[in-house]
Amino acid sequence: MTQFRVCRFSRTRFLIVPIAASLIAVTALLAITARAQADGELLTTNAEIGRAGGGLIVAQRIEPKTLNPVMALDIPSREVIWRMMADLVHINRQSQQTEPALAKAWKISSDGRRYTLTLRRGIRFSDGHPFDADDVVFSFQVYMDAKVGSPQRDLLLPGGKPIVVHKIDPYTVEFQLPQPYGPAERLFDSIAMLPRHILETNYKEGTFPETWQLNSRPEQIVGLGPFRLKEYVPGARVVLERNPYYWKSDRAGERLPYLERITFLFVGTDDAQVMRFQAGETDTINRISPDNYSALVKSQNGKYRLNDLGPGLEYNFIFFNLNDLNQKFPQISGKQAWFRDLNFRRAVSSAIDRPGIVRLVYGGRGTPLWEPVTPGNKLWLNSAVPKPPRNLDHARDLLKNAGFSWAQDGGLLAPGGERVAFSIMVAAGNASRVAMATIIQEDLRGLGIRIDIVPLEFRVMLDRVTQTFEYEAAIMGIASGDVDLNSDVNVWLSTGSTHLWHLHEVHPATAWEAEIDRLAQEQLISTQFKERKQLFDRIQELIADNLPIICLATPNILVAAKANLGNFRPAILEPYTLWNVEEFFWR
Repeated sequence: MTQFRVCRFSRTRFLIVPIAASLIAVTALLAITARAQADGELLTTNAEIGRAGGGLIVAQRIEPKTLNPVMALDIPSREVIWRMMADLVHINRQSQQTEPALAKAWKISSDGRRYTLTLRRGIRFSDGHPFDADDVVFSFQVYMDAKVGSPQRDLLLPGGKPIVVHKIDPYTVEFQLPQPYGPAERLFDSIAMLPRHILETNYKEGTFPETWQLNSRPEQIVGLGPFRLKEYVPGARVVLERNPYYWKSDRAGERLPYLERITFLFVGTDDAQVMRFQAGETDTINRISPDNYSALVKSQNGKYRLNDLGPGLEYNFIFFNLNDLNQKFPQISGKQAWFRDLNFRRAVSSAIDRPGIVRLVYGGRGTPLWEPVTPGNKLWLNSAVPKPPRNLDHARDLLKNAGFSWAQDGGLLAPGGERVAFSIMVAAGNASRVAMATIIQEDLRGLGIRIDIVPLEFRVMLDRVTQTFEYEAAIMGIASGDVDLNSDVNVWLSTGSTHLWHLHEVHPATAWEAEIDRLAQEQLISTQFKERKQLFDRIQELIADNLPIICLATPNILVAAKANLGNFRPAILEPYTLWNVEEFFWR
């Protein structure tokens, strides 16, 4: 019918409409092209077109420790920092595939050893200063400098040798690798591009690790992310404001982000997060405890939406202090003979009721773990790793074989006759991990082991684990930044910067750690997924067998947002909710 109606028009009348439409389209295209040339080579997103204005309020349990992207270890710091930073090639948190970011294109040589990246032209930092290849070279120089000590440095040393970065021209950078690199372009994700014009002096003076702290002036912290620092109020909040120079636009040609600001409130506990959300004082929650999630389900009134995304990539674990203490903390070093005994660690693991942790801590919204790759990582999970149930009899046999015995009152005695007791350090603001510690305390009582739980403010706890080594055991969690297991290689390498149980090893302390080092290096140079999978399967088996960390459980990813928040698309990769915050808008 439409075709017949068109035919009824006179030839002249039929042509007038498309010519007019073409003129309008050409005019609009020229306007967008002119604006693009003025704004730079912006990346156009495919998300729903939104409207500008408003702000987002997010409650965090604790304050960030730093605003320095090169040094950040903790999740609260990274959640704030990465709203202000950007990388060359980005892993889309929903598709889990790489996509262009500050680099609009890249080529990989046939031998897998040379990457040539083409940068977007006309891009500016949040202070208006141009971004170019000099900033890229400087950024990688900082990340790879051993004196700086970035936790991501290990990922940039394939074969133990640094990547060589060359500036070809202002918008082309070449990366020469000492050997082929299995993860390919994924290595560029989460390496923040730094402003050389701001940070070069600090770097040359050797003060870079201390730069960009929470008390830094907002104008000093410059990035390429959708927001920039506006204010920090100690103990209360961090406020970010819209970056007017951000390099993404929507399909209508409007520059992102839509939101004018993000406010991170520090509220102390999970319960406080949910109370603020229920009261309408905050707009989204990046992670919710199962109890609070159930409470939100019951009180749901159409004003917000809840998402249970299933198992994520976070693994929670207990580990013992195996560091070389060199006469420091004699009370701790006196217990390290137990901690280093594999039978002792296996006995502790065998006594822990993992399904009970999932039931009591996560309300069933989680999965027991015996190794650090979770069911959420379907591509890399080694399903052959044994998952033995809790068995106190087996635990007692292991302890007997290690020379332990029991007093008449049931208390466990070490081979030297002393009572076996140790403390477990845990972040006071993390209710789930405090609950895990309480369950483990009760589980190990069945072996005659006395446990003291030591709740500490997270930053104090992190300092003890990574700096002073003043602890006996601790419960922590790691949320892998990528489904590719190479993202955690700095945990498993004996020289890795997050090799938590024994930091700063010069050489592998054990034969199995040496084997993990060999396997980890071998997978780096393989470009075949099947081969890399076999190597990582073996690494998972070694971890499960030798228990440098005793994995406990992984929670489901539980998030929430107000119902009228547009382009809210949570994913199982960190950060679960804010990964595309530049596209958020209010309907």
